[in-house]
Amino acid sequence: MNLHKEIYIPKPSPHDPDNLGHFGSLENGQVGFGGRFVPETLMPALEKLRLDYEAVRFDKEFWAEVDHYYKNYVGRPSSLYFAENLSKELDAKIYLKREDLNHTGAHKINHTVAQAILAKRLGKKKVIAETGAGQHGVATATVAALFGLECEIFMGAKDAARQELNVFRMKLLGAKVHAVESGSKTLKDAMNEAIRHWVTNARDTYYIIGTVAGPHPYPMMIRDIQSIIGWEAKQQLNAVEGCLPDKVIACIGGGSNALGIFNHFLEDESVECIGIEAGGLGLDSKHGCSLAKGSPGVLHGQLSYILQDEDGQVQEAHSISAGLDYPGIGPEHSFLKDEGIAKYDYITDDEALDAFVWLSQAEGIIPAFESSHAIAYLKKMKPDEIKGKTILINLSGRGDKDMIQAKDILKDQFA
Repeated sequence: MNLHKEIYIPKPSPHDPDNLGHFGSLENGQVGFGGRFVPETLMPALEKLRLDYEAVRFDKEFWAEVDHYYKNYVGRPSSLYFAENLSKELDAKIYLKREDLNHTGAHKINHTVAQAILAKRLGKKKVIAETGAGQHGVATATVAALFGLECEIFMGAKDAARQELNVFRMKLLGAKVHAVESGSKTLKDAMNEAIRHWVTNARDTYYIIGTVAGPHPYPMMIRDIQSIIGWEAKQQLNAVEGCLPDKVIACIGGGSNALGIFNHFLEDESVECIGIEAGGLGLDSKHGCSLAKGSPGVLHGQLSYILQDEDGQVQEAHSISAGLDYPGIGPEHSFLKDEGIAKYDYITDDEALDAFVWLSQAEGIIPAFESSHAIAYLKKMKPDEIKGKTILINLSGRGDKDMIQAKDILKDQFA
């Protein structure tokens, strides 16, 4: 099958939310995960966005335009790489879906291109975005430059310091970057500020959310767009192996790269989809494991698993990776966890760092700290879980952005 000739168009999912954005229902009879928990002034804008997106969701003309930029600007389809050295070491077949090879270095460009095209169709002149690791901010600034849109990016001051190269890239691309000093100065606070800005500027501004989180229709819309990853990977793996993978693994912050590769495998009972949260310093210390240690609550316009105390106050998350340093999770992941449809586990900072070095030296591929969490899970699995298996990993981003941070952390190891 020639992926260069086919146009990716999302398909309805058995896990689609209802018209109000709810995935399933909670055991206590409350509404399902997701929904819209936002100021009343944003409700008309969100409802209009829902209707506008549904009008193009399965429209071949819209996706043909997106496809043009995917193939000629982003560099899709991204390659499926057989990691021969890892495979020999682990006695398995390890395949990497190389989203790190996309223009701007991560999967984020997929949904920024599609959303920018939608924003132009809606007559918007400005776009805003929140960002943690900076990859979504760079991707948003990139498409804003491409399509002639004004652009403002909100980024936690802590993240801006550890991702200074991406901050410069955003500014070079013409974006205005706001370093958010409130709260934990990370992704959560950046998203808070972006939503506040959007409340008063929704008429001429499109909010390009960077993950499968936020108020409906964003979780569904971003999942639809990112599902091109799994759509390609499924066909690519079938072409070289003639089979489905035994396991599909991806890291999870908000969860877009994970749902992007999971979505076309969730109906295949023989495939185990595994999402990897940020274990940080450990589950008894500081971490970003909303699914492992959180409980249902409301954050950033959605009902999902979040890290919160007994009084419902959101707790600070921690991860070596700015992109996973978030106290919440996309609502569909919460649904998939509760229904047992996907499996979720975690990797600590130290394990991710080890995998960062491991993949670099084993395959000559330097992964992002985020993707290193997914790679690290190969070593966490028991031998009988991996031996002889075909395993697909979403390498969601490259490590260029983490070089300054990695150089400081690993300076003694590479003195």
